[in-house]
Amino acid sequence: MNALVVYDSQYGNTERVAQAIAEALRAFGRARTVRSGVAPLVELDEVDTLILGCPTQGWRPTQTMRDFLENTPAESLRRLAVVCFDTRLHKPRWLTGSAAAVLARKLKQAGVRSLMPPESFFVVATEGPLEPGELERAAAWARAIASEVARAHPITSGGTPLAPA
Repeated sequence: MNALVVYDSQYGNTERVAQAIAEALRAFGRARTVRSGVAPLVELDEVDTLILGCPTQGWRPTQTMRDFLENTPAESLRRLAVVCFDTRLHKPRWLTGSAAAVLARKLKQAGVRSLMPPESFFVVATEGPLEPGELERAAAWARAIASEVARAHPITSGGTPLAPA
């Protein structure tokens, strides 16, 4: 697995979730994080798994993440296992919106299928902090991503399925 976590973060909460996801994915191969706005398109060349995440602002993704998605050719995303996450207040989604759900919908409209449903990680207030246990939940979600990548796109090394390194 060669995963890239592209994120935007306003108060550091989404960055912490992105780092926890990448750290957990390193057990299955390469994983790194890059903040949207500084993620050059070239970085997708060697990536097989892309995780997009940002805070929910006004029921949608941040402008920087929307710009990243708009400036990334859909054809370069169609070959990747793609998943989305957001950080938001722990209230019903119809009250807060979900940046991850909007990202997943935009990807689907561009012909890019999400590997898994979008996921939300929760903050206690607009500026955070994250609710207790959210970084552990992010790591568990990352392990589920790795399992789904292995199931959907069997990656072998010496004839053995993808497993923790």
